Amino acid sequence: MNANEFDFYLPEELIAQTPLKDRTASRLLILDKETKEIQHRTFPAIKDYLKRGDCLVLNDTEVLPARLYGVKEDTGAKIEVLLLHVIENDTWETLIKPAKKVKLGTVITFGKGLKATCTKILEHGGRQLTFSYEGIFYEILDELGKMPLPPYIKAQLSENERYQTVYAKEKGSAAAPTAGLHFTKDLLDEIKGLGVHITTITLHVGLGTFRPVSAEKVENHRMHSEYYRMSHHTAHTLNQAKENGGRIIAVGTTSTRTLETIMNKYGSFTECSGWTDIFIYPPYNWKAIDGLLTNFHLPKSTLIMLVSALAGREAVLNAYEQAVLERYRFFSFGDAMLII
Repeated sequence: MNANEFDFYLPEELIAQTPLKDRTASRLLILDKETKEIQHRTFPAIKDYLKRGDCLVLNDTEVLPARLYGVKEDTGAKIEVLLLHVIENDTWETLIKPAKKVKLGTVITFGKGLKATCTKILEHGGRQLTFSYEGIFYEILDELGKMPLPPYIKAQLSENERYQTVYAKEKGSAAAPTAGLHFTKDLLDEIKGLGVHITTITLHVGLGTFRPVSAEKVENHRMHSEYYRMSHHTAHTLNQAKENGGRIIAVGTTSTRTLETIMNKYGSFTECSGWTDIFIYPPYNWKAIDGLLTNFHLPKSTLIMLVSALAGREAVLNAYEQAVLERYRFFSFGDAMLII
């Protein structure tokens, strides 16, 4: 399958640059994966498509203010560091700009007593950095770090919490699981009141999720690994929902990839943790989820390929064409789509 088969035209002005003041004010495109029928609603209408006994699965990862600006200790040259994930203790996998200036042994200083030493050269501009500091690392990061907004967002974010879900609690992501940004605590309470189970998994989102597919053939693309975890409570809730005929509705492609990884590996939901590099594209034999809430994704991205595997490539591209005509807002701070 050729990556160009997942391309579409998107006017630049439809790329949302800022979040809406009210999280639930986004629009919601409903795509019936069987009939391919499309409906246009607003986000709170998601309640109309959920049934008693269904299970909504949220990714509770918390985005780190993972972009740091420092200088080389020896020359004063400016260096930008993006934390990807912790390897162990105070050693992190990172992306560096400009990477060529950071050699093995280079020391970078950031202020507040925070320093990092390059201990390994990785691929694609990556560097392994070991940090030294006094105090608590995450508190220093909160002071010095900036939210790692995607490159297509040019506007400054006035409040960091608008790039966090209201249920974020597990620190570790380099990007937000953006489908969850539309929920408020009140809306989640209303959904619970309908008899819908709400449970969480954790997948720490890495940049590999958003990397463009550079290979001409989709099958040749390789995903970066991301860490996931499922609790005993979540596994039990999901297995019970399935046994009782409820549907599993994943909030976001990150939740989807986690659920499918676990089901492929174990044959049922189970308490576990590990690393996944699952790449879902058509055709795919779905084992875990029955529906998906997601945002609108970049052309030729692994994310639109995953969505196409669930609802069909032609149906998804038609829905995207309708979204463009209806002036939906796209990408991280944009509107949402429910495939059910």
